[in-house]
Amino acid sequence: MELIRGLHNIRDKHSGCVLTIGKFDGVHLGHQAVLTQVVEKAKELGLPSTVMVFEPQPEELFTPQLAPARLSLLRDKYRQLQTLGVDRLLCVKFDRHFANFSATDFVEGLLVNQLGVKYLVVGDDFRFGKGRVGDFATLVTEGEKCHFDVVSTQSFRLAQCRISSTAIREAISDDNFTLAEQMLGRPFTIAGKVLHGDKRGRTIGFPTANVLLKRCKAPVNGVFAVKVTVADKVYSGVANIGHRPTVNGQRSQLEVHLFDFSGDLYSQFISVALVTKIREEMKFDSFELLHKQIQQDALIAKKLLGVS
Repeated sequence: MELIRGLHNIRDKHSGCVLTIGKFDGVHLGHQAVLTQVVEKAKELGLPSTVMVFEPQPEELFTPQLAPARLSLLRDKYRQLQTLGVDRLLCVKFDRHFANFSATDFVEGLLVNQLGVKYLVVGDDFRFGKGRVGDFATLVTEGEKCHFDVVSTQSFRLAQCRISSTAIREAISDDNFTLAEQMLGRPFTIAGKVLHGDKRGRTIGFPTANVLLKRCKAPVNGVFAVKVTVADKVYSGVANIGHRPTVNGQRSQLEVHLFDFSGDLYSQFISVALVTKIREEMKFDSFELLHKQIQQDALIAKKLLGVS
């Protein structure tokens, strides 16, 4: 799958496509149903299937304190879209300049002149252009004028419950990872590259792999029993997600200790699936008390995961 990062990287060869636009946060089963239809329509028309996303997401620019927690980063979306057979991912930098595009500039300048869209799939609540003046009706009108079809995505339901990124966030917030998995079509995971930490854990026999969350807001917080994928192998472990208040941590990050693992994980990508929440993150009066709690957390995690 081709990644087009930024409008300045759109070339003449990218003209002509079946396009869908959205956040696709989590790429859940509802998204997958829509994306599968987009891919099939693209094949039918003999055009590349293209997905447009924005980075950062609009609310992360305008109201970062109110922005919802991210279920997935761009790298996560790329991998899921690739699995679904999407041909191209266009990542548009959402900044003040782009936000000031008029609705006409967005449709006729970007969608028509640069991308040559022939078939567009968007939610019927999609808004665009400066002041969010453009809506689905605007797209239909522009489609008739500029000769492209516009269709709406439909809600996808599971057990009478609308699948949405918001519903998944609520399930995760309620520690209902089974429900989240049902809506995602896979376990909820946090993935990233392992970075060097302060190495405190190895001094007490609990070395951890550290992954920065790189989000305005973490989707979860606390201590969890987890399954960790390293390359093609899966390990059980215990993870802390938060700011590490006992050691005056500042950055939101994931720290995971893998049971029965020995080796170097630095610079490797790992995927951490949350299985069960053990407790909330808390501040301890000393590192020694934290050490004792970590030992208890590890025992609980092993029991929950069936590790001897």
